[in-house]
Amino acid sequence: MIFSMARETLRINEVFFSIQGESTWAGCPCAFVRMTGCHLRCNYCDTEYAFTAGATRSIDDIIDEVCSHPTDLVEITGGEPLLQKPVQTLITRLCDLGKTVLIETSGACDISVLDPRAIRIMDLKTPGSGEVDHNLLANLDHLTKRDEVKFVITDRADYEWAKSVIARHRLPQRCGAVLMSAVCEQTPGAQIAGCDGLDLQTLAEWILKDPPKGGQVRLQTQLHKLIWGTGARGV
Repeated sequence: MIFSMARETLRINEVFFSIQGESTWAGCPCAFVRMTGCHLRCNYCDTEYAFTAGATRSIDDIIDEVCSHPTDLVEITGGEPLLQKPVQTLITRLCDLGKTVLIETSGACDISVLDPRAIRIMDLKTPGSGEVDHNLLANLDHLTKRDEVKFVITDRADYEWAKSVIARHRLPQRCGAVLMSAVCEQTPGAQIAGCDGLDLQTLAEWILKDPPKGGQVRLQTQLHKLIWGTGARGV
């Protein structure tokens, strides 16, 4: 059994150490493991480079690099990290080491199979993403107060859609935080057509003047982009 665990591998785009830019953990030093591969093609995606680029690495090697950074906060992201089944071994082993493990997932993959010690940050796809039909709404039944749900808002129609989902599924009662982001303009050289950016002030004013019913939401920015710029990688 020990031998088979040591031989398990994952396709990894990058491992890096930075400031957590999103979620209620924003501002904390964090080690990131970015997985290769995604089955969605969101209009505003800013990590197209993770669709195919990467290297196969053993889980032992990944853990060694993660543990070389001076933090106990780890985020596993992508791409879509849940497409690779051995990621569950990585998550469990990191939890066993006492790490706080965040999983950034689109919500189009089953989250019920994950180690319950992990914190799921689920990005429900809005109509403006072009991938709304891939949302696996059954995931909402598995949310706990440890988890968070994020909506990336491209326009007023997305905002109204998010409001209806929040109220209908009582998301503030199901999870620890409901987050809203304003979509950023696409970075130069992007491989996806993208969509228009949404002014952060506009989204803030919608939340203040016409808040979602059923509980409080949190406006968030992508802090890492404010620090290093929209085109920076490995941050």
